[in-house]
This record gives sequence, C-alpha cells and structure tokens, in this order.
Amino acid sequence: MSGRLSNVDLNQSITDKDEYEKKLKKYQLKLLSMQHLLLERNLGVLFVFEGWDASGKGGAIKRAVANLDPRGVRVWPISAPAPHEKRYHYMQRFWRKIPQYGQIAIFDRSWYGRVLVERVEQLAKPDEWSRAYEEINEFERMLTCDRYLIHKFWLHCTKDEQYKRFKKRASDPLKKWKITDEDWRNRAKWDEYAVAAEDMFAKTDTVEAPWTIVPANNKWFARIAILKEMTKSIKEHLKANGVSQDEIPVPLKRES
Repeated sequence: MSGRLSNVDLNQSITDKDEYEKKLKKYQLKLLSMQHLLLERNLGVLFVFEGWDASGKGGAIKRAVANLDPRGVRVWPISAPAPHEKRYHYMQRFWRKIPQYGQIAIFDRSWYGRVLVERVEQLAKPDEWSRAYEEINEFERMLTCDRYLIHKFWLHCTKDEQYKRFKKRASDPLKKWKITDEDWRNRAKWDEYAVAAEDMFAKTDTVEAPWTIVPANNKWFARIAILKEMTKSIKEHLKANGVSQDEIPVPLKRES
C-alpha cells in the first residue's frame, strides 16, 4: 500500500549511547527553558501521541516531561471511554482535559481513536467516523485560533519490530502488564489500521495542527526526533504570539 507510512525511512538510528544522552539533555533543557515562557505569555500547548502498539509512545513521553516543571504539564493516558462517558458526545471527555493557558498537555492516545480503533473495530458506525474528521479539524481549529499550539506525532515501526517488542514484553515479569490479548488482536488487523491511519493523515494534517510521522524502529532516534520537533514547534508558537528571538532563553548547560 502506498502512502505516507511507506515513505518513512525506518533505518534511521542512534546507536551511540553518549551521543543519545548528550542530545537528550540538550533538548530536555531547551524544552524546560521554554516552558516558563509559555506560562508568562499565557500560551497553551497540546501534544498528541498516536502510533502502533509498542512503538515507544510511553517512553518518548517519559523523556519529554522528565525535567519539566510538573506544575505546568499534565500527561493524559487515554483508554476506551468509561460507561458514563459514553452518555456524552465522544469529544466531551477531551474538552475536559484541555490545559489552562500557559500549560502543556500531552495525550497518550487521543480523540483520534474515533477514526482509528473505533473505525477498524466497528465501534463507531461509518457515518459517525466519516464525519469525525471535520469535527476534529474544527475542534483543533478552535483551539489553535485561541493561543493554543497543537502538534501531533505518529510513531511508526515495522510489523517485525513490533513483534520483537511484544515478545520481549511478554517474557519480562516487570513489563508483562504492557501486553494484552487486545494488542495481539490489533496486530492481526495491521493493514486495516494502516489504511485508517493514512486516511487520518490525509484528512487531518493541517497547517494549524500538523502530523509528524516519526521513524520509531530505533527508540533513541525516535525520542530525540520528537524532542527536537517539540522544541521547534514551541519556539514557532512563541514567535507567532509576539515573542522575539532575543526573548527566547538559551538554556545553560547542566552540570553532569
């Protein structure tokens, strides 16, 4: 199948630990240096993480928030809606998680479940997930028109790499909880999820709320790529809201 996923170079990697740790510290410090400026200027940020199961979303998020001021960032792990949430419009539970101005919200899965898992698993009717693209675009447009930044990441790995990670999780007593029967069932529908993802990119990759597809066969490379893109997009957000280049702090090197 042709599409954006098939054009991703999954051979990109970082294999030197010293290089990885040096870059990790660099971008973590950049992110921290910008966080308080967001608060000062009353600007909100939403980062959305989607991707294949075991593609490294949790690990990337963990590194992104590791050195941030916890008072100004919130991570939202999203699972299937609870019974009481099903009594409302599917977007209601996400509206409640929009961050205050000046804060950062990170979504581990998101409202895109409507056009991914709910589409593939037939939890939503065709007319429901079909109209969701424009509903989502409008939701994101409302926020980005009102001092919010939205940037979305899809972590992409091969089916073989996913299998290796599944097997590793299943054999590790400390990580066994991360793998479920549902993960294996979803894997069997890889091609259906790929089609749904391609439709999602085509219909919701906007100038205001773009998608970045991250090569994630190598976890170190993926984490650095994400942190780099996060700092870049926040810097652009600050500048678009009247912050000059001179006002954006240059982080000091952290002592080892």
